[in-house]
Amino acid sequence: MDRYHEMLMFEALSERPSLAAAARRLNVSGPTVVRAIARLEERLGVQLLLRSTRGVSLTEAGAGFMADCSRIIEAIEDAEASAKGLHVQAKGNLKVLMPLLFSRYVMTSILSDYMNLYPEVKVFAQYHDRFPNMNEEGIDVAVLVGHLPSSSLIARQVGHVRAMVCSSPAYLATHGEPGVPEDLRDHRLVATHAYRDRVQWGFHHNGEVNHLKARTRISCATVQAAIDAAAHGAGITRCLSYPLYEYLNTGRLRRVLQPFELPALPVHVVYREGRKASMRVRSFVDHIVEGLREHPAMQPDAD
Repeated sequence: MDRYHEMLMFEALSERPSLAAAARRLNVSGPTVVRAIARLEERLGVQLLLRSTRGVSLTEAGAGFMADCSRIIEAIEDAEASAKGLHVQAKGNLKVLMPLLFSRYVMTSILSDYMNLYPEVKVFAQYHDRFPNMNEEGIDVAVLVGHLPSSSLIARQVGHVRAMVCSSPAYLATHGEPGVPEDLRDHRLVATHAYRDRVQWGFHHNGEVNHLKARTRISCATVQAAIDAAAHGAGITRCLSYPLYEYLNTGRLRRVLQPFELPALPVHVVYREGRKASMRVRSFVDHIVEGLREHPAMQPDAD
């Protein structure tokens, strides 16, 4: 079996790490796939799969090799289509990661438009507020908030977000508006983590960052719950600005202590292969970069 067919056998595991599913996808027997993967591991001298009673999963080396196989196979398919004079359309599976509330407040319309433009691309979206190991996790594209660590990844900046303190107009009318961060000690504070009886919020003053520690009145299990609680008059909360945009724009929440906010954080779209990226990755990155740069929630001082 040549190297290309070995890659095809291994890449068949991309949708789901199951040897039986890969065999069905390729219309071959299960033992054929098992033997092909074993030969591939022996030739490369690395373990690509971890086998257990619950199935198989990719090793770190396997995840990196999977990404390369997918890119090479798609490039071959594109080259063949181009030689035949066919229009090359983005297609295949695309695994993306974004901050948790991006789906609801920023990405819904952008993703929907992309799916309409590229119907042959299947997007698997994950929503987590963390920096991933993109090679190990097999992630094609990620939207990351904050300053990026040094890496070989390609990053395109699309905007900024801020940590904002806000509350409902009704609450502020009843309890007064804090003029300086220390005033928050006399207010009902809404935490964005469950079972948090204190908050530690950073503020910028006279060129320095100071952290205010204060007791909370309500602790919410999610950021969304804290935002909703504040919008209904429960108190004052603090979170990143992108899920607050609609609330601030419609007047359900009002921004306070703006002069003391920390500097804005950059937002980047990050991917791995650069110029060698597949058409589905390039098309997705170009589409969401344009959409995010135009979105009002990504502007430096959206309020």
